[in-house]
Amino acid sequence: MATDHHEKAEKLGEKDLESIHEVESISGQRQLTPLEIRARFDTLRDLSEEQVEELNKKFVKKLDWKMMPMVTIMFLLNYLDRVNVSNARLAGLQSDCAMSDTAWNAGISAFYVGYLFGQLPGNLILAKTKPNQFLPIIMLCWSISTLCMAALKDGPGFAVCRFFIGLTEAPFFPGLTLSKRRMVSDPRVELIKLVTSSWYTKEENPFRMALWHAGNTVANILSGFLAAAILENMDNIGGLHAWQWVFLIEGAVSVLVAVVAFFVLPGWPESSKFLSDQERELAKYRMLKSNGGIEEIEGGIWDGVKEAAKDPFTWIFCLMHFALVTAQSFKDFLPSIMATFHFNKLTTYLVQAPPYAIAYLGACAIAWSSGKLQESFWHVVVPILFSAVGCSVLISTLNVGARYFGLCLLVLGSYSGLNLQLSWETTVVPAPRTKKAALVAIANCISQTSHWFTPYFFPRSQEPFYRLGGGCILVGCLLVTVSSVLAKWRAHVLNKKLDAAQGWTPHSGNERGWRYVS
Repeated sequence: MATDHHEKAEKLGEKDLESIHEVESISGQRQLTPLEIRARFDTLRDLSEEQVEELNKKFVKKLDWKMMPMVTIMFLLNYLDRVNVSNARLAGLQSDCAMSDTAWNAGISAFYVGYLFGQLPGNLILAKTKPNQFLPIIMLCWSISTLCMAALKDGPGFAVCRFFIGLTEAPFFPGLTLSKRRMVSDPRVELIKLVTSSWYTKEENPFRMALWHAGNTVANILSGFLAAAILENMDNIGGLHAWQWVFLIEGAVSVLVAVVAFFVLPGWPESSKFLSDQERELAKYRMLKSNGGIEEIEGGIWDGVKEAAKDPFTWIFCLMHFALVTAQSFKDFLPSIMATFHFNKLTTYLVQAPPYAIAYLGACAIAWSSGKLQESFWHVVVPILFSAVGCSVLISTLNVGARYFGLCLLVLGSYSGLNLQLSWETTVVPAPRTKKAALVAIANCISQTSHWFTPYFFPRSQEPFYRLGGGCILVGCLLVTVSSVLAKWRAHVLNKKLDAAQGWTPHSGNERGWRYVS
């Protein structure tokens, strides 16, 4: 295949040959045809396209039922344990522990300090184990830390507990998107398996990623209802404050789910016992075909890190992820923002649910459309513009109806954008997998630094508008748009070079191979 490219390049000229070399140095890939891919697998090579497609439909349905419910529930509880302090604050956690606003914000920031420090050690441990063992273990760890929150007495204790919750939660997200080295059946090809990306194709991945990642929006929906049920009805039961019961109940449920996950969560495609031999080969075939038949010759982990550091895509998506997290900086303070609407406490808890329900449905629909159309730019930019409009309304008027509508737009756009950014960054770097893993890890780590300073933009002195925080959100929305333009421009440039390398034009009659999603 590479020889064919160079033969075409000789006809196209020296300039095109330079483009070929640049593209090959960027992607490090050799594309195979679907027939070449299928020929590698003993149980698939003699099947027709129709038979493979039928087998694929059954496989995806089986996989969805095996993986998606468990992963979504785990992610939901992961996020619920992260945001439950917001409602606990309304129920008196801050005042009962005699914390100033500075002490409270320091505790909120401490979570993200622990989250950043826990990423690299978590990934190193994951490299020596299996996701169906590692993910439940770290879930048990953060659940125990959440249970400890019920014993809080002061601000330093709050900061320490939040630090350890962040530290133990940190490996969970990379554990779903990053993972370990494995040898597949073909000894020439060494892959880095990604938990989501090792199972779902680039067309399927955005919607599935939205389903499990949108668990954070469901967590916010449940958070309001749980707050209404627990905080309004369990104060002084057993001699405990209502906010203590929040941590005890949610921590206990997380422990239970972690135990169940040991037996339910699948591992890697090549070792999962719930698959037949043919289905295991189909899983590998699907991934290779999804990458455009890219055949990889892998280097080491640090080779991937070096390659990612040299690729402008890495830093573009670092900016995009950082900007999206900044645009979501309201989430730790949403109950306090809602309190400025002057509903009673029970209503304040309950009206948090609709914006997140709308965001969940919107994120799933937008992700499905993005995967179907293989387009990311407009699917990120248009929703984030809605967020900017919503934020502008929220900080410019006291009309409750207008502010609530603005809040719905703010939540919808920022959460939808974050889901799609995660999918987009894993599709623009199909090979090598070490580079993809490094890109995701670097972007996720850098994005979390936003949480170190954004809590200080929402002091209670800013009520009712929280314009300082609103300005921070608007800057985040602007940077999302800028980074999306940069990502689309770079994808367009690299696609033109691939077209030249393969001699493809709209009128050439040739089949267009794998291209960067823009």
